[in-house]
Amino acid sequence: MNLKLLYPASWKDYELLDSGGFEKLERFGNVILIRPEPQAIWERVLTEGEWLKQAHAHFHREQKDNFRFAEEIKGGWKKLKAVPDSWHVKYHHPSFEVNLRLALTGFGHVGIFPEQGENWNFIHDTVTSWNSNKSRVLNLFAYTGAASVVARAAGAEVTHVDASRPGLNWANQNMQLNHLTDIRWVYEDALKFVKREVKRGNKYNGIIMDPPPYGRGPEGEKWTLQEKLNELVFHASQLLEQKNSFFILSMYAAGLSPLVGMNVVKTHFDVADPECGEFFLKSSMGRDLPMGTFLRFSR
Repeated sequence: MNLKLLYPASWKDYELLDSGGFEKLERFGNVILIRPEPQAIWERVLTEGEWLKQAHAHFHREQKDNFRFAEEIKGGWKKLKAVPDSWHVKYHHPSFEVNLRLALTGFGHVGIFPEQGENWNFIHDTVTSWNSNKSRVLNLFAYTGAASVVARAAGAEVTHVDASRPGLNWANQNMQLNHLTDIRWVYEDALKFVKREVKRGNKYNGIIMDPPPYGRGPEGEKWTLQEKLNELVFHASQLLEQKNSFFILSMYAAGLSPLVGMNVVKTHFDVADPECGEFFLKSSMGRDLPMGTFLRFSR
């Protein structure tokens, strides 16, 4: 088995400037932010003063000993310079470009996970290679919809499932920002939706899932990655077409090896050699930052 380390080299509007001390210094377009990062256990290259001089805003987490294992990182933003309520960034790839809306949220997120650029490339290149107008893609835990937008721009019919109404609204804005239409929005617990789709006999050419370590569905359904992932992947395997199809699993959970995803997927899919490894963000300061594991295949 060949585990890969991949980073999103196509970004111009995103840059990891430095990391350390459980935080990261990032540039999103013209806005520079300091945010929590539980895996950055090393020391910073730049001084704290240099970080604060560059940053427009700093997300301060609540002081909890177990913050790395909490369901959400809670805290608040301290604005150090003027920051717009929302702004746009572009993601460039040789064969496509997407515009994405960003904003400061109450949990320290901004609307994208930059490492997912590698998956966006994979989605676009795979869908366009089929040369078909009838491909169907299911995006689970779909957040603000960057992957949904990329799949739709590539020509797929897209079903976007998320348990957050603000997330769905944000994703709809991203669709409109890219002059696209007709993404199907589903406000639903991902596992419940997949089970119902199996009963309906529906099939998809592509399935994307980026499940959180912890979460809640619209009706309070409890999600924990380690308890529910195997069941979710089993049902998802019943939805994926045998040919002209792809599957993507991303996991950002401290302590989970890429082999976890590999073993779960090979349990339920008949695939010999999925692509598997870790995503990371490349830093000009030499402190590259791990950003979770991935597993994907196309057939």
